[in-house]
Amino acid sequence: MFDLHNQTAIVTGGAAGIGRGIVESLREAGATVIIADLDLAAAERTAAETGSHARELDVTDRDQVRAVFASVAEEFGGIQILCSNAGVFPQATLDELTDEKWEQMFNINTRGTFVVVQEVLPYMRRERYGRIVITTSITGSHTGYPGWSHYGASKAAQQGFMRGAALEVARDGIRINSVRPGMVDTPIHAKTGQADRVAKFAAQNPLGRAGLPEEVAEAIVWLLSEKSSLVTGAALDVMGAQR
Repeated sequence: MFDLHNQTAIVTGGAAGIGRGIVESLREAGATVIIADLDLAAAERTAAETGSHARELDVTDRDQVRAVFASVAEEFGGIQILCSNAGVFPQATLDELTDEKWEQMFNINTRGTFVVVQEVLPYMRRERYGRIVITTSITGSHTGYPGWSHYGASKAAQQGFMRGAALEVARDGIRINSVRPGMVDTPIHAKTGQADRVAKFAAQNPLGRAGLPEEVAEAIVWLLSEKSSLVTGAALDVMGAQR
């Protein structure tokens, strides 16, 4: 249904979790996919398993972002798709929050999104075609949770950035949208000792379960495809009515 053949896509934070789901769905739609991740070894494993390509990327390092994007554009003939998915969500209560923790959250989640979007635009403007999707969250825009006030703030900020940026580039043939997942069952929760948190939110969800990475990814592929040709500056909720 969603044909992305002859398009090159960069997925930041694509080595695991929702990012890996995005990579798999993009490959199924025919796109050439570059996994740009801080963990190069994990990116290379996922690339080998999905028929993709891997690059090491720190989204907070503008020089590295610029160099990686230039390399990808030269090797593959351009960049038509960007999935800005890299992000972190360490927990810290208000009493535990420090300036450093706050700034780290915004540097990765919000400034990182700004950097990769800004650096990809010249390649998309060159073709007068581009599709960008930002992975945000219902946290911050719809709801909040104790210990994640800094996370919710960073995700709400991504939403504001997306809407303004979409207006600026619409006449360049570039669409920018976001997806706002609710609780998604990914391996990171078990690794960080938060498996019980997934079960708790799954029980509270009207659908009775947490989301899956591929469900978020399919929504993203729709936003990237021509099936959503009139959609820009929009946020698509993928959360089973979770509040």
